[in-house]
Amino acid sequence: MTKTADFLIIGGGVAGLSVGARLAQHGKVVLIEAEDAVGYHSSGRSVTFSHFGIGGATVRALTAYSRAFFQSPPDGFDALAAVRPALFIANQAMLPALDELERITRAHADAVERLDAQAAAHYCPALRWAPDAVVAAFVHREGLKLDPHALLQGFARTIRAAGGEVVTGARAVAIGPRWRVQAESGETYEAPVLVNAAGAWADRVAEMAGVRPLGLTPLRRTIIVFDPPAEMDVRDWPFVKTAVDYMYMMPDSGRLLASPVDENPDDPGDAQPDELDMAVAAHRVSEFTTLEVRRITHRWAGLRTFAADRVPVAGYAPDADGFFWLAGQGGYGLQTAPAMAEIAEALALGAAWPDALAAAGLVPEQIRPERLPAFST
Repeated sequence: MTKTADFLIIGGGVAGLSVGARLAQHGKVVLIEAEDAVGYHSSGRSVTFSHFGIGGATVRALTAYSRAFFQSPPDGFDALAAVRPALFIANQAMLPALDELERITRAHADAVERLDAQAAAHYCPALRWAPDAVVAAFVHREGLKLDPHALLQGFARTIRAAGGEVVTGARAVAIGPRWRVQAESGETYEAPVLVNAAGAWADRVAEMAGVRPLGLTPLRRTIIVFDPPAEMDVRDWPFVKTAVDYMYMMPDSGRLLASPVDENPDDPGDAQPDELDMAVAAHRVSEFTTLEVRRITHRWAGLRTFAADRVPVAGYAPDADGFFWLAGQGGYGLQTAPAMAEIAEALALGAAWPDALAAAGLVPEQIRPERLPAFST
């Protein structure tokens, strides 16, 4: 028996669930996810702090646009965000980058302040101020710590409330004409619109469907968790990040998590942390703070999948009617999900471009797949 829908979505991460929640208001949505739970891969492994120290101009516009959704979520969602400071730091070599990041953050947000050593210590007393360590800092007091579980489940509830389905344990193994998808378990699904939101597997899904891949690159990111000194209560510490992609750190249930902001090419799969990357993370924590990572209590890795220009992709494939890309959301899929879902909704329906997106400086040409090198020849 074949299950039919108006929109069939492959991928149960934040990309697929968020656009599914929008499209479910316009027709029958069926979302299939290979794993036994949604958000198993990148979406469930993200540090989920929304800030402006990541991505280029388009990503920052998407981030700014999405903040309203997180702070005032629609019916069917639990609370999604807590306001927490984001503290950006620099050594001498990073000063120009810090100045530029402060300028960019001020362009998108209020509550931004340059800090001296004493003021920065109020937020994070473990910072190591020295010529070869921290020499400058600024804080954005209204960063957002996101709740990925609440976000994913809210989108899933919205799909189901509109009559749609979220099917887990349904790994696509074949895709035929009229977007007929065969699952490994034997079920088949069919829809006139197939949304490819398969994350690190998105190019593989395209190849399975006979569609030109985008040339997406999955990159592994490592996280370690460690105990702070017993005398330090870190629960109210901010998200701390170097002005360039070198190190970040933030509290996590009374402990601290940190990353060396690594980007190592990897194959789609269940990403695992590398011992060397974990050691680098620990070393970089000690470079910029007085903390020592004596024991790693937990560690994980996730895949962040990018298009060539590191901007997310949404739009119909130029070479396949009804095949819709929603991919390449990199390390900012969660913090840009509301904006990307609204963009994908407009493009999938062929609707007028929303005025609010235009006012935010977002236009279809920034997002559509035609911009990528895969379609330049």
